[in-house]
Amino acid sequence: MDLFKKCYEFTRADEVKAAGVYPYFRPIEENEGPVVQIEGKRIIMAGSNNYLGLTGHPKVKEAAIKAVEKYGTGCSGSRYLTGTLDLHIELESRLAKFFNTESVLLFSTGYQSAQGIIPTLVQRNEYVISDKDNHACIVAATMMTKGLMGELVRYKHNDMNDLERQISKLPKDSGKLIATDGVFSTGGEIVDLPKLYEIAQKYGARVMVDDAHSVGVIGKGGRGTPSEFNLEEKIDLTMGTFSKTFASLGGFVAGKERVLNYLKHFSPALIFSASPTPASVASALAALDILEAEPERVTKLIENANYMRKSLTDKGFNVISGRTAIVPVIIGDDERSFMMWKYLYDNGVFVNVFISPGVPQGRQMMRTSYMATHQKEHLDEIIHVFENAGKALGII
Repeated sequence: MDLFKKCYEFTRADEVKAAGVYPYFRPIEENEGPVVQIEGKRIIMAGSNNYLGLTGHPKVKEAAIKAVEKYGTGCSGSRYLTGTLDLHIELESRLAKFFNTESVLLFSTGYQSAQGIIPTLVQRNEYVISDKDNHACIVAATMMTKGLMGELVRYKHNDMNDLERQISKLPKDSGKLIATDGVFSTGGEIVDLPKLYEIAQKYGARVMVDDAHSVGVIGKGGRGTPSEFNLEEKIDLTMGTFSKTFASLGGFVAGKERVLNYLKHFSPALIFSASPTPASVASALAALDILEAEPERVTKLIENANYMRKSLTDKGFNVISGRTAIVPVIIGDDERSFMMWKYLYDNGVFVNVFISPGVPQGRQMMRTSYMATHQKEHLDEIIHVFENAGKALGII
């Protein structure tokens, strides 16, 4: 059979395009944070992970420009060889202090971070125990682990009883890593970290939390999930990204110096990848400066998200409850989800549409997310358009 046969037989995207409701790969022509320009028209952005609204902040842009002027556009090598700058060391040190941990190690992307951590640590006859709703980067990393002769166990989403059932079956003397999102990227739920940590202690497991959607959102001053539950000194590894709160590109892991030193010398994702660019690192440093100096941005972000969560619920929408920046509105099937997205887009609101198999049948949704820089008039306009769309499509 021809390897490319499946490519030519895949027509679902073409059919959605032909129906005029294709929501993906829409190029943004101008980006001012809460309002963007797409296809020549003004659109309120209600689908970005730019949680603190820092991608357009003058200090962040200035830091990127100055870094390019000083260091050039790239590092032309891996961290292991010629790709380490003093900027990398500075950001690692600053983040370690911010997260109250011994050490931090940078990766080139957030997605790559999981692949650099999990397969490197979990080896033959050792186990990674993963929440079934973990982000795709953890899923890919666990599959790599399985391919390298490590063992993979999955437990029901945020179900601590099932986690204990699964982990209790494993050999007592085996190495174990529990991997979980801190804030789950689709539904916005927060992991039950206190119970998870209790189970990890009982069964001799280490814990890694992916805080991509947590930093700048929950915890003291936006320090993420371990901080939210006063477990900063208990959780072994905290993974994150610069592509959300930190207004840049790249990833990191925070933890004990000896563990990160091991990753430095054994992680293929680190050793064989070009290091984060000067502009990316300088932007993240500037964003960290702002987060530390202006913690009220975190408060404003959650106020905005809570306002939208309550308002959309009051209008009659099926909104997943929570207290993060992610506010998912359940639609329930693919076709109506595409139609809902198109109505919102045509009326000046951009959201993310999640359909099957990315989410289970019946859980298709408009995944909305908010920024600290959204003004009330932006939010009220989103609510107005949502209400009109919901009534037009018989959703409310």
